[in-house]
Amino acid sequence: MSAVLLTGFTPFDAATTNPSWQAASLVASRRNDTVAVELPCAFGAALPALRTAIERHRPALVVCSGVANRRREVTPERVAINVIDARIPDNAGVQPVDVPVVETGPAAYFSTLPVQAVVAAIRSAGVPAAVSFTAGTYVCNQVFYGLMHLLATDFPELRGGFVHVPAESELAVEDSAKALAIAVDTARSVTTDPAGTLH
Repeated sequence: MSAVLLTGFTPFDAATTNPSWQAASLVASRRNDTVAVELPCAFGAALPALRTAIERHRPALVVCSGVANRRREVTPERVAINVIDARIPDNAGVQPVDVPVVETGPAAYFSTLPVQAVVAAIRSAGVPAAVSFTAGTYVCNQVFYGLMHLLATDFPELRGGFVHVPAESELAVEDSAKALAIAVDTARSVTTDPAGTLH
């Protein structure tokens, strides 16, 4: 049993590494309270792997992460939407277009991480960060939405959310790992979030 479950993804779209997994595994290697699990970048396999990890490790907090190649900041995600609309095929060659993550699920779920407090703490440590209001419509959003659906239906005692890290060309993996560790510590100590943003 671990207090925290961190996840990252396998490489995809011809990449040889994925900074989300590199950062998550680095954090877990330095902490006794955290386990890291690498999720497949595949629509049919990612959520079953996430459920298995939760059932196996029984964490109190789940923080999933993925890479956002066009971002230069670490971006905790505020909301997951119930849609998959894949720009490119996943690692299994599947490319769903305009289908729900969960057929009977609500339109969206909000993170239960204190995203504003997380961003403030990451910035205070000298790592660029900002709240994001879109996790996209690829496997990252599917996992984020699927996580929140699991927490709403099967694991109501857990808290969780999703954090995007930049590509390694935009931010060192060490900084992304530092940000994920701060996100974990902040989420474990902060239960209410400050007021939001103007845009």
